[in-house]
Amino acid sequence: MKDLSNFSAAERVESLKAGAVAAFGVFWGFGSIALANTFILVPRFDFLAGLEVSAIDLNFAFKGSIALLAGFLFGVTYRYAIRANTNPQLKSGVVLAFGLVRAFGQLDAGLFFEGGKMPALLELLPFVVRSVESLLLFAIAGFVLDWAIGRSWIKPFDS
Repeated sequence: MKDLSNFSAAERVESLKAGAVAAFGVFWGFGSIALANTFILVPRFDFLAGLEVSAIDLNFAFKGSIALLAGFLFGVTYRYAIRANTNPQLKSGVVLAFGLVRAFGQLDAGLFFEGGKMPALLELLPFVVRSVESLLLFAIAGFVLDWAIGRSWIKPFDS
């Protein structure tokens, strides 16, 4: 039986590189957004106080670790999904898919911890902000990956 796999050792190394670059992009974006929330949004809007990071605590480290892992998985998936294609709709579709899954997961977890009752509109605004953050994080990762691929630091998946 003929092996039809394109997953050579070189392809795996390129995927690891793509994952690492995307993880770095998401983690950098996560830290930047946390600072922006703390110093820009929270002082202006009291109802976003839950977004403030007053010190690097275990909760922030846990969320940062999740962002790092999500960025790595995004990078590997993005490289395989776009291949050598330059279609902007395909690229933005991958970003949107990852961003919405993360956003809806946060919304679902927030509603779960609220006891299952539907929160008021004002209580949903932190989730809206987090949803925008999720989309922004993966857009940053996609941009960084496209930049690295454009400079031939990472080779696109050859289908």
